[in-house]
Amino acid sequence: MCNNEATAMVFGAIQKPFSSKKVKFPELKRQEVLIEISYSTICTSDLHTFYGRRNAHTPSVLGHEVIGKVVLLAEGGVNDYFGNSLKIGDLVTWSVYAHDHNGKMAKKGFPQKSEDLFKYGHEEMTQNNALNGGFATHCHLRAGTDIFKIPKNINAKEATPLNCTHATIAGAIRLAGDVTGKNVLVIGAGMLGLSACAMSKYASANNVTSMDIDPDRMALAKKFGADQALDASLKTEEIISKAKEWDGIDLVIDTSGSPDAMEKGLEILNIGGISIWVGAVYSQRDFSFNAEQIVRRLLTIKGLHNYKPEDLAFAIEFLEISKNQYPFESLVAEEYPLEKLDEAFEIANTSGKYRIGVKP
Repeated sequence: MCNNEATAMVFGAIQKPFSSKKVKFPELKRQEVLIEISYSTICTSDLHTFYGRRNAHTPSVLGHEVIGKVVLLAEGGVNDYFGNSLKIGDLVTWSVYAHDHNGKMAKKGFPQKSEDLFKYGHEEMTQNNALNGGFATHCHLRAGTDIFKIPKNINAKEATPLNCTHATIAGAIRLAGDVTGKNVLVIGAGMLGLSACAMSKYASANNVTSMDIDPDRMALAKKFGADQALDASLKTEEIISKAKEWDGIDLVIDTSGSPDAMEKGLEILNIGGISIWVGAVYSQRDFSFNAEQIVRRLLTIKGLHNYKPEDLAFAIEFLEISKNQYPFESLVAEEYPLEKLDEAFEIANTSGKYRIGVKP
């Protein structure tokens, strides 16, 4: 490879092999950074795109759970999220999107819905916009990207899901408000669900319950902070009865996206309870619930899509402090070189593993 050339694995069509393409380094504009990618992981949303379960631009470079080292900085320098100067060689992660920090939606408190939003791993690959995803040797960070240095005690397998999984759950915790002393039910024990169990404990929840249909995942949740795990096939009355042992459920974090599960979660909540939905990001049947029950029981429903940059800051703090309590590294089951991305996707789609790593 030339010293000013990158390699990108290009997604061109649903379930078609990735193609390798050489790309010249971009000329950096003000506040831009070029990253040499150290590690990426295959997120479930990458699988949804590749296998046609969600619409996506083509051609594109998929991958948004990614970390890497700074190799080029725009003239004048670039600061990280906290205002500290970035330096060549810094190991960093970044928000999954770039946005105008002075834009209308950012000022309203919803930067992830900015009109000019640029999402890494989701944009069309063009001549002037080629290195925009994680499945490549390099990534071109645009102005408006919130960049974070990775603490030295966090390794690549732990750090890479930070800017998707953990930051999303940090956003859910933010929406929930003060979790101290509350009883939390996490629906779904996938990557998001395990993070939610651990982060709820970090936020000083009193009791954390995981609910899933997979016995193996239910058991694993107990290694990530869950005090107990419940079978999601239990009837609502049975769950409420069991939850009485720890004074019921004050907060539900749904990571499943299942209307049945979300409806059940609302029925389970104590008076004044809050339900945070983060899993419903694909087409499902319409939701059904009795509005009178929401009013009389003082329930609150909040949805979260993507997150705020401050949530990624919280997620990094959480992982830096809690990494020795929970085996997050073990969730990246295998890793593949970039040139074997097709094989990595096949394993990620069929194995049931939480994450598969990709290393340039």
